[in-house]
Amino acid sequence: MAAQISPSILSADFARLADEARAVDGADWLHVDVMDNHFVPNLTLGVPVVESLARATDTPLDCHLMIEAPDRWAPQYVEAGASSVTFHVEAAAAPVRLAREIRAKGARASMALKPATPIEPYEDLLPELDMLLIMTVEPGFGGQAFLDIMLPKIRRTRELIAKHGLELWLQVDGGVSAETIERCAEAGADVFVAGSAVYGASDPAEAVRALRSQADEATAKASWACSH
Repeated sequence: MAAQISPSILSADFARLADEARAVDGADWLHVDVMDNHFVPNLTLGVPVVESLARATDTPLDCHLMIEAPDRWAPQYVEAGASSVTFHVEAAAAPVRLAREIRAKGARASMALKPATPIEPYEDLLPELDMLLIMTVEPGFGGQAFLDIMLPKIRRTRELIAKHGLELWLQVDGGVSAETIERCAEAGADVFVAGSAVYGASDPAEAVRALRSQADEATAKASWACSH
């Protein structure tokens, strides 16, 4: 699969979200970070803003729920217009049931792991998912430095995906930039969330194109892609 770039509006100007969404025309997704000031120490936006954003852009919304009780709230984000909804396994009471409910409502179901959460205990859940998100920073704030120690975890996850023959997307989020995206792609990621690397650029749309090109080139040389 070709690399996909999902600019994070956490790094955008919240007073101009519709314009900021249009500024990344050509992006595969628009990444929407939902934080509740409980699961993570930050507060961002909720269902009403997602509804408004879905009306303002044709780019599909990728909602990342960094919240408590995602079992209760995640379906509402599908109804609000999200095409992909990610819940944290650390917060979900019944992750398989939740993934199935998200899919039944018509969105892609994704599960996120914080940096300290290993992938191995959740191997049996992978067939229930459309995407797995490995956080490459501690969730809660944008602009953090990429954690290189997550690269082996990305590789192990890609190996599990291949072991089960799954068409499962592997997303990384946190510190993704021109300096780090190639390492992520080489390790096995194929969906990349980039915040300040896109919205901090003078031309966000060009930044998206450049990141995608870097990721595609790195993937073409990666051992996991060659054997896929």
